[in-house]
Amino acid sequence: MTLLRLAIVGAGPAGIYAADLAKKADRGFDVSIDLFERLPAPYGLVRYGVAPDHPRIKGIIGALREVLDGGAVRLFGNVEYGTDITLEDLQRHYHAVIFATGSIRDAALDIPGIDLPGSYGAADFVSWYDGHPDVPREWPLDAEQIAVIGNGNVALDVARMLAKHVEDLMPTEVPPNVAAGLATSPVTDVHVFGRRGPANVKFTPLELRELGEVRDVDMVVHDEDFDYDEQARTAIRSNKQVLVIDRVLQAWRQREIGAASRRLHFHWWSRPVEILGTDRVEGIRWERTEPDGKGGARGTGEFREQAVQAVYRAVGYFGSPLPDVPFDELRGVIPNSEGRVLDRTGHQIPGLYATGWIKRGPVGLIGHTKSDAMETIDHVLRDSADWWSPAEPREQSVIDLLESRGVRYTTVEGWHLLDQHEIALGAPEGRARVKVVPRDAMLAASLGEPVA
Repeated sequence: MTLLRLAIVGAGPAGIYAADLAKKADRGFDVSIDLFERLPAPYGLVRYGVAPDHPRIKGIIGALREVLDGGAVRLFGNVEYGTDITLEDLQRHYHAVIFATGSIRDAALDIPGIDLPGSYGAADFVSWYDGHPDVPREWPLDAEQIAVIGNGNVALDVARMLAKHVEDLMPTEVPPNVAAGLATSPVTDVHVFGRRGPANVKFTPLELRELGEVRDVDMVVHDEDFDYDEQARTAIRSNKQVLVIDRVLQAWRQREIGAASRRLHFHWWSRPVEILGTDRVEGIRWERTEPDGKGGARGTGEFREQAVQAVYRAVGYFGSPLPDVPFDELRGVIPNSEGRVLDRTGHQIPGLYATGWIKRGPVGLIGHTKSDAMETIDHVLRDSADWWSPAEPREQSVIDLLESRGVRYTTVEGWHLLDQHEIALGAPEGRARVKVVPRDAMLAASLGEPVA
């Protein structure tokens, strides 16, 4: 049986699904897989990109954990690709590598004033409230009125976390530093802006319905946004998801407004054109848009302004380049054909593959990630004639390499120790867990050392 030593860089859903599919593929190969993750803990954006008050979405971790706990895949956490281990190292120890590093940066929004103090990327804020170890422990929450630009689930998460009362987050795994920061927030109004209409939003019905149940927060929508054109009416009739979203929004239109201490305002048909201010954010200016008859929006020439003291852009994620790997600066992905990495001339580079958001961009849900990984793994297994010929394919050789470099790596067993530690921290307060934030504390717990 032919041996396939496969390295996967990134232990989020994309990387773990790829590992699982490769192990289960019945192609006559003896597959040995190592997962390399730059953070001490696995699961990627499921751990660090999903708001803490969404436990049902975090249930995905259960399926991912089954793969890691199966014993067929090794995890090397706290290992940075490009420094702790390089492409040259991977070529020495493996037949092929799959990059599953995702997209963690904010996509750019090129409008005047976007770089003013008080203007933030949603991805950075999400990393903060999810306790990512590589972001500052504190976040400036000093604005009473806030703008959120975007009409997807991330925009909705950000708006909800800004508007929600911190005591309602305490049953979740929200880290102590995040709870302390949110408790000081003076916010009264959060304004969400989308350039198209209510029938074009990217929210999921579940997220939207849950938002309407947040305590002591009024949902403010405007009648002028619901003058639907034929395209919108067709979408509502033909698409069940759009129908449910419309029903939720129509119900909000009937609510009485004014009793709550905080408000979430939705501004559709609104294209932000400028962030106002001199030394810091003082407002947002937008152009009123209208349907273009093709499912899009066009400007009307009518401009409006709203006073705000902070702006969060949630217009998408963007991938980051990796050392010695081609990168498409426009799309934020590794250039590829069905997961096979391509060079500048469009030719396949033997041994290099990609899956997940770094392959296709930040679109699609978990189901897309699985099918995406299946496509990539299919090519890996078909390309045996183009695999590398590793000089040191023994499993122990990688451990020897990391230890020779003094890399304090974590394992699946180490993740179990950290997991148990977080659960124990939450138990006295009746919480499922309290997430550990500092990297050195995560490492200590994972390595069975005292946690300061």
